[in-house]
Amino acid sequence: MEGRVIASVRGQVLAVRLDSAVVEVGGVGMLVLAAPATLAGLRVGQEALLHTTLVVREDSLTLFGFADADEKEVFEIVQTASGVGPRMALAMLAVHRPDGIRAAVAAEDHAALVRVPGIGKKTAQRICLELGDRLGPPSGTAAPVAAPLSAGDARREQVVEALVGLGYPLKHAGDVVDVVVGATPDAGAADDLDVAATLRAALRHLSGR
Repeated sequence: MEGRVIASVRGQVLAVRLDSAVVEVGGVGMLVLAAPATLAGLRVGQEALLHTTLVVREDSLTLFGFADADEKEVFEIVQTASGVGPRMALAMLAVHRPDGIRAAVAAEDHAALVRVPGIGKKTAQRICLELGDRLGPPSGTAAPVAAPLSAGDARREQVVEALVGLGYPLKHAGDVVDVVVGATPDAGAADDLDVAATLRAALRHLSGR
């Protein structure tokens, strides 16, 4: 069962981790799981506002955070499809923006959904069949600009860590990110790319697309 008791959190960012952040709210550090693009916009010591969904299980209470209400809505709706839990829903948002998920479902673009780790062809077909019009058409709303990524920047490591968190070996993940940003181990500055776009490109490269 899912609850919406905690709809949002606002407070100082105490830590940003591989797949989560700690936000201080009323003197309490709240652990919030989030997609790489959302985490890329957080800075330790600065205040942040995250839209949140509380997922309740028998043995756990897990808070998921999102940069905007649209991401949160898509996260909640995709879980109404059989076999899609919160972790897979978050992985979908790591690979695709909300409108990308809407477009894939509307067009029954199974190949786009299979790019998400953990989603196979049958699951992609089931998602398209069961969600139908629940997500609605792409909104066309411009996505917020994410922080830039450079090959030698710490944000590059964030994309590598995100891939490792999705199950890819560390060295392989690093090599793929270097290919995507057009860098080599001793290269200088590369073209700036945003974190979410680089992660999506790396996943496409890993899946051979």
